[in-house]
Amino acid sequence: MENESKTEEKTGFITRSWDRFKALPCNIKSKAVEIAKKTKKIGKDDPRRITHSLKVALALTLVSLFYYFKPLYDGFGSSSMWAVLTVVVVFEFTVGATLYKCMNRGFATFLAGTLGVGANYLTSLLGEEGEPIALGFLVFILTATCTFSRFFPTIKARYEYGVLIFILTFSLVSVSGYRVDKIIELAHQRLSTIMLGAAICMIISIFVFPVWAGEDLHNLVANNIEKLASFLEGFGSEYFRVLEDGDSEMVTKKDKSFLHGYKTVLNTKTTEESWANFAWWEPGHGNFGFHHPWKHYLQIGVLTRKCAFHFEALSCYIHSDIQAPPEFLRRIQEPCKKMSSESGKALKELSLAIKAMTHPFSADAHLANSKTTITDLKTSLEAALGETSTDLIKIIPAVTVASILTDITKCVEEIAEVVLELSQEAHFKRVEKIVSKEKPLLIDRRSVNPVGDGGGEHVVIEVHGVPLESSENENLQAPKKG
Repeated sequence: MENESKTEEKTGFITRSWDRFKALPCNIKSKAVEIAKKTKKIGKDDPRRITHSLKVALALTLVSLFYYFKPLYDGFGSSSMWAVLTVVVVFEFTVGATLYKCMNRGFATFLAGTLGVGANYLTSLLGEEGEPIALGFLVFILTATCTFSRFFPTIKARYEYGVLIFILTFSLVSVSGYRVDKIIELAHQRLSTIMLGAAICMIISIFVFPVWAGEDLHNLVANNIEKLASFLEGFGSEYFRVLEDGDSEMVTKKDKSFLHGYKTVLNTKTTEESWANFAWWEPGHGNFGFHHPWKHYLQIGVLTRKCAFHFEALSCYIHSDIQAPPEFLRRIQEPCKKMSSESGKALKELSLAIKAMTHPFSADAHLANSKTTITDLKTSLEAALGETSTDLIKIIPAVTVASILTDITKCVEEIAEVVLELSQEAHFKRVEKIVSKEKPLLIDRRSVNPVGDGGGEHVVIEVHGVPLESSENENLQAPKKG
């Protein structure tokens, strides 16, 4: 029996292995197709990723010439490899991120190299016994000091990479200088190749299909506000659907997409902070000046996330199992829907103002309407609570929704204030309000004979009516036929 079972197991193992081997080509093909689809999707979502890959390849090819051509190699020697390493390390997707790393790496390398050469010279005066002790002490002190400085928020946000390069370069120069005689020549070659690699990266990043972190941050903030606006504009109708339709019909996922768009706003803090930091390094470009107020975008981001958290609480009451009595909902339906709609329209106008870089005056009317509706809502709630005979516990969800909408209205007002400050400091364009003056209809309109093309005949045109402008008070006359 044991022999038969072993034989069956062996036969089953061979069969399974053969089946897997036969299915291997199909599995490889399906995997290749899946990878191709993912690659196409990634490139289609943001075509700039393709151009970025080509830009990195171009920069790396250019610095590789220092190894391929002997005249260039003789000038820099084996230190040319530092240019290659610099391109690989510092070339980032956005211009700001590339400048951040290039500037930090360049200044840190120069400063650390200078201090390293100076430390080797000064410690050499102490003799063979005192030099290694003094070098070790300097490495310990500077490394500990620089590492601790990374905990400062400002240094961590803007200069952390430079601090790391400083520690690395100073340690390499000071330690290798103890055994190398031509330390100055070695430091000069490394610094030159690093500066050269960084310069190539900056030039290609800025002038070849540049990707600006500031512009991405600008668009991200505007789109986040627009997502909040879409939620508010559709919330009122969605929450009171039971009253309007008489039943809770199912709605397609496409129709409900506006109810979930705000969720992406909750997770944009890290992206906004990093882009704001990179935008600080970027030169002036387009509508963004050198001293563009990027900090205001972070303030707007904080307020939009605060508003989105209110939405998270509000969305729990959509199609909830616990519903307030219909008669109570009817009393607060109109002010709630108006408050939600007007707040959404205000956010929509703010988003459009940020995208077009114009002053957000068009949102003022909607903000005023939403604040006025708060008073109407309070009046409706007091009247409804005084007339209803239903248990108060049943109307708590509806009252909570009204309270959250009130908080959202105040949050929208705070967003509008920060957007106004941004528009003033960034010198957004002012768009004058154009009021169309509609002319009144003429009371008496006589028939007019067409003027001939021959030029030998003239007509008299008489118009009797109530004109609007003073310039229209003059009688229109043409010379009579002679």
